[in-house]
Amino acid sequence: MISKDERQFAIKEIIGAGAVRSQDGLRKLLKKRGASVTQATLSRDLREIGAVWVNSHDGGRYTLQSAEELPLTSFGSQVISIVANETMVVVHTLSGGAGIIAEIIDRLKSSNIIGTVAGDNTVLVVPRSARRTPEVIEFLKTTLIKGIH
Repeated sequence: MISKDERQFAIKEIIGAGAVRSQDGLRKLLKKRGASVTQATLSRDLREIGAVWVNSHDGGRYTLQSAEELPLTSFGSQVISIVANETMVVVHTLSGGAGIIAEIIDRLKSSNIIGTVAGDNTVLVVPRSARRTPEVIEFLKTTLIKGIH
């Protein structure tokens, strides 16, 4: 059994390598790699990694969106809370939502944020300095919560 991260990485590899025309076809290719998934899990994975269905001259296929193409409004509901101490900020998300929220935070390119680290449901946001932590909290609340809902 492979982990969720490994499964999602495999999905990205498969989609990136060629035309995947259906979820059933993708499920079969994943099974060959040792990942047996339900249709619901696969749909959720595709959504979380930013895969979309696009029409093409030969019928259509799945493709991956770049972070710049992902709509910010699609992911605000993933955020549960934003908490901090003096030096770090933690964004809690629904299970499986941390990766995309970290990607969005990185895409926002705040000069007060050095970077992010994502787990399954937790994003560690590293402010540029401890003095900037309150500004980072406000920025995240404004852009992830207030700006989305």
